[in-house]
Amino acid sequence: MLNAQTTQQVHRRHHVKKDGRDLFLYSHAPHTLAPTNDLDPVAKPEPHMRWHALRREWVAYATNRQNRTYKPPPEYCPLCPVKPGAYPGEIPFETFDVAVFENRFPSFHLDAATAPALPIETKPGVGRCEVVIYSPDHVGSLATIAQDRRELLIHAWADRLTDLLGRPEIDFVLPFENRGEAVGATLHHPHGQIYALGFRPPIIETQAASFRDDPVLDRLRDQIGDRYDIVTGSTMAAFVPPFARFPFEIWVSPFAHHAGPWSLSSAEVSDLAAVLGEVVATYDALFDQPMPYFMHLMAAPKGEEETFQFHFQFLPLQRSADKLKYLAAMEQGTGVFLADVAPEEMVDRLRDARPNR
Repeated sequence: MLNAQTTQQVHRRHHVKKDGRDLFLYSHAPHTLAPTNDLDPVAKPEPHMRWHALRREWVAYATNRQNRTYKPPPEYCPLCPVKPGAYPGEIPFETFDVAVFENRFPSFHLDAATAPALPIETKPGVGRCEVVIYSPDHVGSLATIAQDRRELLIHAWADRLTDLLGRPEIDFVLPFENRGEAVGATLHHPHGQIYALGFRPPIIETQAASFRDDPVLDRLRDQIGDRYDIVTGSTMAAFVPPFARFPFEIWVSPFAHHAGPWSLSSAEVSDLAAVLGEVVATYDALFDQPMPYFMHLMAAPKGEEETFQFHFQFLPLQRSADKLKYLAAMEQGTGVFLADVAPEEMVDRLRDARPNR
């Protein structure tokens, strides 16, 4: 059903929520359950952006997010399945496999139409924000969900990227995960997000320009071989970049060129799912506790498909069992990172921690 090739049938069910937001359910068998209790509508958001003249970049404002759900107890988790008569939630079904829905408190919105008239340049915050639920279980991670669930998640990412990049208002789409309270996660259910933007942020433009000039990841692979590998699969590898900025940073990249996950073969989907699970399992074993991290799925911005190489970036914040990496004044003010752990040490310690080595 979906674009990425797979040996298993992948089904997508589109459900429109009570307030008009989209909900997509992904499964290997058709999802046919009747809906249960849905959340009541909230006021339509009107995000906008303001131009930062000194940094030459847009700053996004979404005041509706001040009232978003904040660390609810498990029995009121809005990301869990909802049984008939129970407290309403975002996925109004008794169970599901993988779910994606429009964010109730978005930073960007496709229908954003107004921006305040100010002495500086402003414009509506056009875009779309979605939430990706990895599992119906309230506790879990990319390491603990089953292999077929991770494969389903990859197909869901591919489907949403294809859909959103196909919209004329959208230029770039970023699936990501904020894992752990240390990085600002306010819901504990295993999930990620997707931001679709109507503009290209400076960091993404820099990456796109780098790929236009040179096949950066292919050249890097030629230079370092498997010296920095943590997991080497048959079609892709997870490795510490030798210029890592974050402690125990890992990238995952396929050996073949792909602009995004939508063109992966079934073998590559399976390999990627296994590698992602091993990366997170290794992180959690490193200090014998869940690792807080940012994860970015970097797919090509619109028009960069021929040169941009799809890959994942895992950026952890834990530099030791009891110490976090904070971005201090020097780093915030200049963008120059001060690394506490050498990449070569990261490789040795991550390899030693890997549970399935």
